[in-house]
Order: sequence, then C-alpha cells, then structure tokens
Amino acid sequence: VQLQASGGGLVQAGGSLRLSCAASGRTFSVYVMGWFRQAPGKEREFVAAISRSGGSPVYSESVKGRFTISRDNAKNTVYLQMNSLKPEDTAVYYCAAGRRMTNSPYDYDYWGQGTQVTVSS
Repeated sequence: VQLQASGGGLVQAGGSLRLSCAASGRTFSVYVMGWFRQAPGKEREFVAAISRSGGSPVYSESVKGRFTISRDNAKNTVYLQMNSLKPEDTAVYYCAAGRRMTNSPYDYDYWGQGTQVTVSS
C-alpha cells in the first residue's frame, strides 16, 4: 500500500489543522493505521492509532483530548484532527499502516512521506 499525507501547514497556538492520509490499493481496511511525528533532533514519536474498523482509537498522553484520529475505509483515508495546537506539536507528521495496533514504529510496515506542521507561539 502507498500512503500520501497532506494537510500540514503553519498555524498559531490554539489553532486547528486536519491531516489526511490517502492510501492506494484495495486492501486499506486490513491495516491498522497510525500517526507518528518527528521533531528536529528527536526520535519518531507515536501520536495515535486506529483499528481496522475505525473503533478503539488510542492516543499518546501528550495529545489525548486535543487530537482525534478517524478513518473512512470507503475513501481509503485516515485523518488526524488536531485542535488546541501547541508549539511543542511542531513536527513532521507521518501516517503509517501496520498489522498490529501498537505505539511502536517498528510494527508499521508502510509509511507516508510526511507533512510539516508548524505551530507558532
């Protein structure tokens, strides 16, 4: 499966953005989908994941209550709605597809190219 992330940009603190990740192929629904992020000089960090059916989302503590992950299997797309953004959310955001719903990047087999999110103070 090929993944294409979009929707990043520059936003002021407190603002919102919605990221999208479109998948190619007919097997999107067999994959758990996740979002990760990587800030300069830091390791890739888990943000959120969602099950194949769209239920049971999980979030990192740093984004819980502010971010919402969702998916539309008919459109082969996963979303990340980001509200109440903070400067520390600044990073390149990656979508990923995997077989297991974990917070480890090593459990995800396919990755999008990343989209930059910059939050100004």
